[in-house]
Amino acid sequence: MLIKFCIKIIVCLLTVKFAFADIVDINNVQIKELSKNNIPIVDVRRSSEWDQTGVVPKSILLTFFDKEGNYNYDEWYEKLRLEIDEGQPIILICRTGRRTKIIAKMMEIKKFDNVIYNAKSGITSWIDEKLITVKPQY
Repeated sequence: MLIKFCIKIIVCLLTVKFAFADIVDINNVQIKELSKNNIPIVDVRRSSEWDQTGVVPKSILLTFFDKEGNYNYDEWYEKLRLEIDEGQPIILICRTGRRTKIIAKMMEIKKFDNVIYNAKSGITSWIDEKLITVKPQY
């Protein structure tokens, strides 16, 4: 009886582990490698920020926080699901990596089951390394 109970507990724990997203901080070299493998880059900044700096080529432009810091996770998530395939990993990028870290944690709590790559130093690092940016396409 105790063995059956232990097996059930272990199965439950394993199931819970796989129900959460894996969040992986990555640098620019890793971003370039992952994007070569068609992992989509989701830029969560605002349009004024995209216009100011440009964006990483082929980025999906999907603002999360408005200028006042407000957001609607469910609405944003529905738009995201229209852009990416179910179960596909994604790369999140913002200005410095702070907002994307917050968003990745929210996605993890909401049981988003994809791998989330967080561009830990954001577009700022991308530009500092003189990597290519393009004008945003709306």
